[in-house]
Amino acid sequence: MKRIRLAVAGLGNCASSLIQGIDYYRTRGAEDCIGLMHYDIGGYRPGDIDVVAAFDVDSRKVGRDISEAVFASPNCTQVFNPHVSFKDVTVKMGPVMDGVAPHMKDYPLQDTFSVARQDPCDVVRELEKSEAEVLINYMPVGSEQATRFYAQSALDAGVAFINCMPVFIASDPVWANRFEQKRVPIVGDDIKSQIGATIVHRTLTKLFMDRGCHLDRTYQLNVGGNTDFLNMLSRERLKSKKISKTEAVQSVLDENPLAQENIHIGPCDYIPWQKDNKICFLRMEGRIFGDVPINLELRLSVEDSPNSGGCTIDAIRVCKLALERGIGGPLLEISAYTMKHPPVQFPDEMAREMVERFISGEPGSSQTQPLST
Repeated sequence: MKRIRLAVAGLGNCASSLIQGIDYYRTRGAEDCIGLMHYDIGGYRPGDIDVVAAFDVDSRKVGRDISEAVFASPNCTQVFNPHVSFKDVTVKMGPVMDGVAPHMKDYPLQDTFSVARQDPCDVVRELEKSEAEVLINYMPVGSEQATRFYAQSALDAGVAFINCMPVFIASDPVWANRFEQKRVPIVGDDIKSQIGATIVHRTLTKLFMDRGCHLDRTYQLNVGGNTDFLNMLSRERLKSKKISKTEAVQSVLDENPLAQENIHIGPCDYIPWQKDNKICFLRMEGRIFGDVPINLELRLSVEDSPNSGGCTIDAIRVCKLALERGIGGPLLEISAYTMKHPPVQFPDEMAREMVERFISGEPGSSQTQPLST
């Protein structure tokens, strides 16, 4: 039986949803796979993923089995599968670096991080010892140093890397070349949700364009109560996040992007009792036939972390196919399909077609005309 050996850096809410989901779909057939974009990818189903290594810095997670750590505070995402099987894999202490924002010490312990008093492990050695094939990065937003550390660790261990955070690795030509030279696959950067603020905003922007409506200005404001939103109260940690989310929408506007003063996309505030529920407030102002104004307002409420699980579980399996085929460097197709800031932006429907061709082994899909570079 073919398996995929996965390592996880950061056992927060997104990792909890992913690991719950792997076990959840293991007992479900193709006819009962609600929430998956692909049930089978190249012969791999969600239940074929084995989590073999994990790294965190929180005292409530380090030293515990992964199956217990994913439910430890400050995780607050919805528990849709409380019976995650025992993994016999202990969470190891990772390097703290810039993974914990200083302002978080001012908040209640159940809502923030409690750094373990342990020396960090040798991450490369743990990746090699566990025989991990894919490493997924779930560092907090703004963790530039920590993300680069795990990217380099993946390179040193020869492990495929999926960068779910808005630190530009796959979309950075220097880093991309390093992965290309070592023939190590990389997917990034900044995971999209299945039905989240970014994909909805992109879809509506394209609808405006396709229907001849001129978009004058737009904003997207997001609020939530998980550690991600608490972490992002430190505005200096938001630079790459705002770039990633804004470019994801601007790229749909072809060669006529909005002026900076006419587009605002980014987190708005932290509301503790919202927990992992994310609320998006979106407004679009434009002009239709006869230069007549049109305003669109939308409110989206969704559990944030499970919303990205369908994308990451596809990215993991596509990485495995790339490893089997000896393909290294940025995987443009799955990056464009599942990430906000891929190396090359493609229209969403085109990215989906490219992924299908990649899965089936058809060559040349990445030569399709991109939205932007």
